[in-house]
Amino acid sequence: MNPTELLEIIGRLGIALGLGLLVGLQRERTDSRLAGFRTFPLVTLLGALCGLLAERYGGWVVAGGFGGVALVIIGGNLPLLRAGQERPGVTTEVTMLVMYSLGAYLVKGSAPLAIASCGAVVVLLHLKPQLHSLASRIGDRDFTAIVQFALISLVILPVLPNRTFGPYAVLNPFKIWLMVVLIVGLSLGGYVAYKLIGVRAGAWANGILGGLISSTATTVSVARGSKETPGRPGLAAFVILLASAIVFLRVGILLGATAPAFLTSALLPIGLMFVTLAALGWVNLGGGATAGAAVPLQSNPSELKPALLFGLLFAVVLLAVAAANDRFGARGLYFAAAISGLTDMDAITLSVAHLVNAGDIDGARGWRVILVAALSNLAFKAATVAVLGDRALLRRIGLGFGAATALGLGLLAFGPH
Repeated sequence: MNPTELLEIIGRLGIALGLGLLVGLQRERTDSRLAGFRTFPLVTLLGALCGLLAERYGGWVVAGGFGGVALVIIGGNLPLLRAGQERPGVTTEVTMLVMYSLGAYLVKGSAPLAIASCGAVVVLLHLKPQLHSLASRIGDRDFTAIVQFALISLVILPVLPNRTFGPYAVLNPFKIWLMVVLIVGLSLGGYVAYKLIGVRAGAWANGILGGLISSTATTVSVARGSKETPGRPGLAAFVILLASAIVFLRVGILLGATAPAFLTSALLPIGLMFVTLAALGWVNLGGGATAGAAVPLQSNPSELKPALLFGLLFAVVLLAVAAANDRFGARGLYFAAAISGLTDMDAITLSVAHLVNAGDIDGARGWRVILVAALSNLAFKAATVAVLGDRALLRRIGLGFGAATALGLGLLAFGPH
């Protein structure tokens, strides 16, 4: 064995020891009787040593070590079983087997992947109260919707054909449904955060979660609330403006996931719109306390019917944008964006990203099309406030959206080409 290989092995053993210490420390803080700060690093180190021995003597060494750890677990629980006592759970036992397996994997596997896996283990162990609280807040309807998300992403997606159909060669069932999974997953992340925070939270959480789930639904809810309980127009305006700013953050996330090269050219205008709307919201808030603001009740975004509707909407927008670009050029694209962006930004964002990836339009035109859709979306939300909200809120939203629209028009005219 040369010095380089020896150093590599020592480094892997050191990582195994460190990961075991980290998990052991977490278990020690929970007063785990079976294993703690010393046992977990030993178990992980045993896995790594068995992995090393397996290179010479075969994989049965790892299997034997796994069985040995299982026997130790059984032996450690025998006194409780003989005394007729019941264990409250098997989390520590399962964690020991996982850490042994991580130690064995570390020998020849990816160290970053092993470290990330250990981090996930620690997070799951440490967030036990929060996870139990989340489970208690999820009703039968929400759980059904989560199962439906598993259906959307793990059952339907893999069986769809990955080839194009129809005119303009843009309707690919697999890719369309993949975008459905992306959108539903992003919205579901905001919804889970909403469930963790609870029904009441600060205005910052209100705006951020509203933008992640649905800025339009948030605008409708806040506008209605402003008429029913007037007197806090600055707080209501802050929530709507922040939710509208998060829309541009969401656009950036979608572009980063589907068209990273396009994101580099779109980052400046999208970033300026995000910062401007967030700053305008902060001006309306005035630095006041936000602890009492109520988060509008949101529905679970992973239900099957909305997913199917978005898939259909995305396919229609994708086809309409391709047809508009082919027949009418830039004017057709901008018109399609203005119509599509009225109530939904996701479909037009993903459609334009597809055109840029295919080389049908360049990045400069692409972000302008998205910006036109965003300005149309702002106009629709302003009209919603005018119909559903009180006059004080409308004045603030009119000023905020008006300033953001002026910036957007300036970017359209003088932005980078």
